Parts: sequence; structure tokens; C-alpha cells
Amino acid sequence: MATTVKEGKGRLFKRKDAKYLIYVPVDLAEDSMFPFQTNSAVPVKISFSIGDDKLKIEKWNEENE
Repeated sequence: MATTVKEGKGRLFKRKDAKYLIYVPVDLAEDSMFPFQTNSAVPVKISFSIGDDKLKIEKWNEENE
């Protein structure tokens, strides 16, 4: 029986070129239930609520811009 990984410890990095990257642990990203199945880049929408310490990351549907 396979175990699902629903959370993991990642990191938010600021690069020297002033861009930010979010690291997602491999065991989380490669879990069969992970919502982003891809071998390349996936457009995502990232949002947050003021006063909350959580990010919401969802697939970006470019048709609904």
C-alpha cells in the first residue's frame, strides 16, 4: 500500500536577480495525489489573505484571465 504525503517542509528563496522561488520537496511533488502532475513548468496563481501566514497555490487557467 502506497503512503500519501500531504505536507512537507519547503523553502522560499530570494535569488540574486530579485526573483523568488518556492522549493517543494520531491516526496510531496511526486506523490500520486499531488495536484500538479507535470514534467515541465505549470502556470500557477499564488494568492494570500492579509493577516494570514498561508499561501494558496492553484493551477492558472489562462482562458479565464
